[in-house]
Amino acid sequence: MEKEKIYNEAVKGDQGFTEGDGYPSCEGEPCANVADETGGQADTMAEPAEETTEATETEQLAAEVAAWKDKFVRLQAEFDNYRKRTLREKMELVETGGKDVLLAMLPVRDDMQRAVAAMEKTDDVNSVREGVRLIAQKFTEALKQRGVTEIEVIGTVFDEEVAEAVARFAAGEEQKGKVIDCVQTGYRLGERVLRFAKVVVGE
Repeated sequence: MEKEKIYNEAVKGDQGFTEGDGYPSCEGEPCANVADETGGQADTMAEPAEETTEATETEQLAAEVAAWKDKFVRLQAEFDNYRKRTLREKMELVETGGKDVLLAMLPVRDDMQRAVAAMEKTDDVNSVREGVRLIAQKFTEALKQRGVTEIEVIGTVFDEEVAEAVARFAAGEEQKGKVIDCVQTGYRLGERVLRFAKVVVGE
């Protein structure tokens, strides 16, 4: 009995030494302090990972911004080039737009010069008349090839969209409101009126 008492006291003394020396026993209970310390270390280790993720996202956003900026600069440059090219083409069209028409008129002028020279050398009125008629026909054909056509108005109901009334003449009930004479021929360029016809309207 004496020996067991001494042994128990020695064991109890060892346990008290362990607990009082800053090393608590975890037997049967969770080690709260150890868990807290472990959790703190885990949080400390997680912060660099989050910073790395944020840095990666920032780099990706910066790369996307740079790509869109590059696309915008290229698109703006292409638009400026298109605008300059269109303006240049428009100016060239204005300067040379009548070139084809003028080239088509030059042969007609050549014929007129030959007709004038022939009239000075001949007394044959019929031949001169026929020459002038052919020149006029050639001139009309040249205009038609460029889309210019005469506006037929004589005998039709007066239409202010294509003709301009310069006079009115009493022509009876049947000719009332109709064009009875054309003072100046009107022309169309395609579907648009190039020049209004000047007409006399019956009343």
